[in-house]
Amino acid sequence: MQKKWAFYDDDPKEIRAFAKKLNVSAAVASILWHRGIRERKAADRFLYPEEKQSFYDPFLMKDMELAAARIERAIREKEQIVIYGDYDVDGMTATAVLMRTLKRLGARVSSYIPDRQKEGYGFNEPALRTIAKQGAGLLISVDCGISSVEDVEAVRDILDIVITDHHLPGPELPRAIAVVNPHREDCRYPFKDLAGVGVAFKLCQALWKQLRDVDFQEDLEIVALGTIADLVPLLGENRKLVRMGLERMNTTELPGLRALIKVAGLADKTVGAGQVGFLLAPRLNAAGRLDTASKGRDLLLSEDMETAERIAKELDDENHARQEIEQEILALAEKKLQELRLSGGTEVHSIVLSGEGWHQGVIGLVASRLVERYYLPTIVISEQGETAKGSCRSIQGLHMYEALAACQEKLLGFGGHSQAAGLTIRTEDIPAFRALFDDYVKEHLQEEDYVPSISIDFELSPQELELSLVEELQKLAPYGMGNPHPVFGCRDVRGTGARAIGRDQNHLMFRIDGRDTSIKVISWNRASYAPIVNREPLDIVYVPEINEWQGKRSVECQVEYMGPAKSCQHFPNRDMLAKVYSFLMSIQREKGNIPFDARMLTMEYSQRFHDISLYTMECALTVFEELGLLYGSLLEETFFMPPAPKEKLKLENSRLYRRHNSRNS
Repeated sequence: MQKKWAFYDDDPKEIRAFAKKLNVSAAVASILWHRGIRERKAADRFLYPEEKQSFYDPFLMKDMELAAARIERAIREKEQIVIYGDYDVDGMTATAVLMRTLKRLGARVSSYIPDRQKEGYGFNEPALRTIAKQGAGLLISVDCGISSVEDVEAVRDILDIVITDHHLPGPELPRAIAVVNPHREDCRYPFKDLAGVGVAFKLCQALWKQLRDVDFQEDLEIVALGTIADLVPLLGENRKLVRMGLERMNTTELPGLRALIKVAGLADKTVGAGQVGFLLAPRLNAAGRLDTASKGRDLLLSEDMETAERIAKELDDENHARQEIEQEILALAEKKLQELRLSGGTEVHSIVLSGEGWHQGVIGLVASRLVERYYLPTIVISEQGETAKGSCRSIQGLHMYEALAACQEKLLGFGGHSQAAGLTIRTEDIPAFRALFDDYVKEHLQEEDYVPSISIDFELSPQELELSLVEELQKLAPYGMGNPHPVFGCRDVRGTGARAIGRDQNHLMFRIDGRDTSIKVISWNRASYAPIVNREPLDIVYVPEINEWQGKRSVECQVEYMGPAKSCQHFPNRDMLAKVYSFLMSIQREKGNIPFDARMLTMEYSQRFHDISLYTMECALTVFEELGLLYGSLLEETFFMPPAPKEKLKLENSRLYRRHNSRNS
């Protein structure tokens, strides 16, 4: 999908002065400015968090003294303590960090993580009663519990509970022994964006300080893993936790992490935030999605390599199984979408799909894939008899939580935030909810909201990049939420030698040649662009990286987005649309479907008739999709055309066609 470029509004004079004050390049100063860091002290804390960013006193957090005192008593009196965690990576790591501390301090401690499918997120009263009946005197939650007012009230007489959480509180707090959450309105803790594992770490710091007068800074590699995985902003105290944690992760002696790093193929490589987010965290998350998150917890707590490697292999297998299930449900979801479009006959502004027994552990991933493909607010729902549960993903411009609140008459429950949420609904109410939700989206989004954008830090040709600049940019790592990779854009790029690479030949490599240098460019999962790169200019958005090979360091670029060059963007008129439609119909008649993606169709049309640009072809395909004349598959990069409608279609019913005409009228 084509994206519009968004540039920051810089004042060159201010940037130069800021760069001089910090003794950094104008490029680094600009990026800090773009991230909202515009004061010397804030910049120093960001660039040098190990030295300039202090760990805040954990006792600044509301109820921390109460929590530490109750846990100290439990340790002293040999009470059984149970840590109640969550089934995602944040919950697993928080459980592991707190268990390791309590064991070192001499506690009798075990843990409990609810089953995603049977129990769902957070506390549930039957589990709490069972824990109490089995002899626990104190339960400590990590990464959950802040909204469990009724469950805590139901067991107050039989079980003491300390809650640590980082999710937003509701209007009423649970009546627990202590509620430790930086988002409490009455909490004066300076940094609010800790992950669940971050809050658990602060509790560990408080316990070590109170019981042993030790400034605790252990297990930071586990803290970094959970913090990165939970997509909290990598700023402030989180940045210090992650920077120090990643450094330790690369030399860790923890068997579980070493085994996880090995099974992910990173044993001889430097592990950064990207590797954690895309390779390590998904393998841990697979346990909570398909099986039980206790495997992930057990891996992090394992004390010998043999056990750790066995569990890591099981998690790797489950991750592959998760990917297969995700693809199966994605295929079913796209088929449902096609059926809805064929039966609906009207323009859609959102996607709401449901299926019986769709795995709850992957529907959020499927929703994200559909948003990437269609850029519409998307809800994927798993029907479970009379009730169903859904996972929601939004686009810029639509606040998902507010949208659900407006449609709550058709919901049994919902929760979340602006870009992601979850819901519970009666299965029979899904069609009515779909219509209600689509009406809300139509009313609250404008035509331009349906065009994704990408923020560009600089417009710079890759040949102009100097190794010293790319090395300096590494001061800004680790990258993640709140601190994205510095992104560069370049128009009218002419690539050479484009070819598919990788074990499955699904990645793309080409070079950009300058007067004195040649820059290597890598683009993941875009092998089908190779003939286009060799044929026409492109606009690319890229991240500069350093490639080390045989002791030599050089600049290479990793493409974040690539599309037809603006200079070659000729929108198809009615005559061209008719020709492309006839071309597609001929392939459909010949093969039964259209087993090509947009790049291959561009080349095929150009060979059969006359040159057509990738932009023109992509626009034509999008217009046909929006009119219901064409459907595509995310998995197979295949299109098919349903029977032509009897009534004459109006091109103005295509959102893209309308938008183009309004811009040029």
